[in-house]
Amino acid sequence: MFADRAKIIVKSGRGGDGHVSFRREKYVPNGGPDGGDGGHGGSVIFEVDGGLNTLIDFRHIRTYKAQSGENGKKKNCRGKDGESIIIKVPEGTIIKEAQSGQVIVDMSAQNRRFTLLNGGRGGNGNQHYATSTMQAPKYAQPGQPAKELELLLELKVIADVGLVGFPNVGKSTLLTKVSNARPKIANYHFTTLNPHLGVVDLNGDKGEGKGFVIADIPGLIEGASAGVGLGFEFLRHIERTKVIIHVVDAASVEGRDPVADIYAINQELKAYNERLADLPQAIAANKTDMFMVDEVNPIERIKAEFEPQGIKVFPISAVSGKGITELLYHVRQMLDQLDDKPVIFEPEFFPDAMLTDAQDPFTVSYDEDAEEYIVEGPRIEKMLGYTNLESEKGFVFFQKFLKENGILDELEKAGIEEGDTVRMYGLSFDYYP
Repeated sequence: MFADRAKIIVKSGRGGDGHVSFRREKYVPNGGPDGGDGGHGGSVIFEVDGGLNTLIDFRHIRTYKAQSGENGKKKNCRGKDGESIIIKVPEGTIIKEAQSGQVIVDMSAQNRRFTLLNGGRGGNGNQHYATSTMQAPKYAQPGQPAKELELLLELKVIADVGLVGFPNVGKSTLLTKVSNARPKIANYHFTTLNPHLGVVDLNGDKGEGKGFVIADIPGLIEGASAGVGLGFEFLRHIERTKVIIHVVDAASVEGRDPVADIYAINQELKAYNERLADLPQAIAANKTDMFMVDEVNPIERIKAEFEPQGIKVFPISAVSGKGITELLYHVRQMLDQLDDKPVIFEPEFFPDAMLTDAQDPFTVSYDEDAEEYIVEGPRIEKMLGYTNLESEKGFVFFQKFLKENGILDELEKAGIEEGDTVRMYGLSFDYYP
């Protein structure tokens, strides 16, 4: 069974508590504090495993916990750190916060390993609190609590080109012909029940060394973007593609109108994700080997409809291979004109920053010499470490953080006005309410 969605709960390890104890040795009646520190809790780590291609394992195990750190012991013995848990996922897995649906990390490209939740820090033993006036402290620091998060995992296959079309138009046959992929094919309304990837190798002077990855997306039907039929379950797999090939039954073997089919599929793509409707396209007018002898060639009708829109039409036979080479070289040329960076989904949710205790203090002050307002605090420093302020989503998250945590209110109480400068850990911003 192919599984490309799963919902799980992850929990980091709690930090061990610091220990309260005192030296008790012969001839040392009043020994000093010797309570050891607690061990750090284990972290929750995600890692790409090249041997996985579905999320099926997450259907059986729904909760993943890292070990907690051990408590500190006497004689300055530190508690053992808890073991981190490493969760392996296929490349292309998007990890989201389940309630909001916001992206935490896209496990593709350079993101091969990602620490999603850090374990709680161990607490300090009472040895750290001895002073000249308090030589026998009876206090130790508790370990930081564990963090828990419900996640939604979504697998979006990584392919340069997506094959789309209604059932039984020949997508799987075409993929088999142009690559080493071997999808199971049958004459159902949903011919392929899994997305399949194939690598297209272009040989010869025109495209030597310039292959690309192509994905056969299971057949769509009208209404798929609204959740009708199984096609909806696979629309997510073309979100990374850069070029779309529409495969249509030009011979109308099942009585379908190829022109109407192309418009219908484009409407489904647009309804699901506006970006998909704007991707470069090519049309593979398939089953040309099945035209009737006295039939008017329908290829001219398809070309007359779509080539004025800038969409090139290629008559092909996925069975015999006729016309496929020209189609593939055209697709390669389209890819060459596009940015070769992979499609990566930017982070929108930052777990450690969002799950940190909201009561962590912050201060707002005014530096008269620099004429700047200064905002400081451990949570703010940590948030800046997690946030990419150069991305639009990261900056929106930053503004939301300032508002929801009362920082903007405190700045206004301190007398800040439009255009004034705010400094946070070496970063300066102009204030505009």
